[in-house]
Amino acid sequence: MIARYRLRDLTQSEQDRILRRAGSDISAQMDKAREICDTVRQEGDKALYAYTEAFDGVRLNPGSLRVTDDEFQEAISLVDEQTAATLRYAASNIRRFHEAQMPEPMWMMEVDQGIMAGEKVTPIPDVALYVPRGKGSFPSVLLMLGTPAVVAGVSRIVVLTPPNEMGKVDPAILFAAELLGIREIYKVGGAQAIAAVAYGTETVPKCAKVLGPGNPYVTAAKRLVMGAIDPGVPAGPSEAIILTDGSIDPRLVAMDVLIEAEHGPDSAALVVTWDAQVAAAVEGQLQDLMGQIKSPVRRSFVETVMGRYGGIVECDSQDEAIDFVNRYAPEHMEILTSDPWAILPRIKHAGEILMGEHTPITLCNFLLGPNAILPTGQMARTVSAVSLHDFLKRSSIGYVTREGFQKVAPYAAHFAELEGFETHANAVRGRMK
Repeated sequence: MIARYRLRDLTQSEQDRILRRAGSDISAQMDKAREICDTVRQEGDKALYAYTEAFDGVRLNPGSLRVTDDEFQEAISLVDEQTAATLRYAASNIRRFHEAQMPEPMWMMEVDQGIMAGEKVTPIPDVALYVPRGKGSFPSVLLMLGTPAVVAGVSRIVVLTPPNEMGKVDPAILFAAELLGIREIYKVGGAQAIAAVAYGTETVPKCAKVLGPGNPYVTAAKRLVMGAIDPGVPAGPSEAIILTDGSIDPRLVAMDVLIEAEHGPDSAALVVTWDAQVAAAVEGQLQDLMGQIKSPVRRSFVETVMGRYGGIVECDSQDEAIDFVNRYAPEHMEILTSDPWAILPRIKHAGEILMGEHTPITLCNFLLGPNAILPTGQMARTVSAVSLHDFLKRSSIGYVTREGFQKVAPYAAHFAELEGFETHANAVRGRMK
């Protein structure tokens, strides 16, 4: 069943359900995630081995959490040439894009005569990158996370990823790591991986920050350990909006809205239009395309999504459609209209905005260059895509000459006294004497 809505006919609570989608409420996972985090903090590696066996069905030997050099060599030898060429091409584009984000290492300006102020940019000291595995292997996630970390100059980059049923890391992920020059990889996933880098264990180091998408337990764990580690950009279940006006083949529109729907049953994927004929045409194409999906698992995901958090939203006007998109603040969105450049300035809240019939979400997910780790659950209203800036920090700089101090001191002293800070004022007035 494909859900189809006329926006004006929806009650406020029905609209809120669509806007809220799956990722906002993780209360059901919080208690278990709290138990896991507390156990990892207390028991360290012992807990990681136990949870890996319980959740991943893999019994790792003590000391086998970290990927070895031999495992790297074996994995790289197993990667076929087409996969290797694809990963190299993607890595090149992603690196070029993120190198363009690099700010000046330092800048200064004279805010008044003799008064200098500026900023100094330095990389964060270390970071953990979480690469999920639950529904497949995702070397693209490692490229998206690892590339800006490397370009930023982070000195220690740690990768966390669940092992496969053989107790190993997928060869393509290790090949991507080799391309990036990242060699510290641990075979651990889920809430226990987040806890490990938040608190540190005998093997897994404590890190300053963790980034990467994961299941609701990973999201819950990030919230719980926020005081011990920077949890980075919130990345929940996949979501997308395709905004269309009927000028694009409805089959392409239907193809593109299914892209994010196949990630999982908790994904969200909507076509938004102000043309009833377009809505009907896309619905027909969706029914046809969904029936052609070969994988029973992916077909099940898509069918669930299109009847729950996905479907077609029909608006009365272009203005209403754009307003809905901005309220939704999607992770991914495509503008499939006759003039996407005219629509672009009006889209205020979206993790990424892709324009035209030749720019499906697939391209940006893997190799276009911009980062595909994007804010979900309406967080695109205030949060940006992962970028070089997530791996950098800015320190403010100030310098005042003797002459500049003479000018600014009376104002500074008065401000301190105005707000009741005696020693603030003394530090200034003592110099004035």
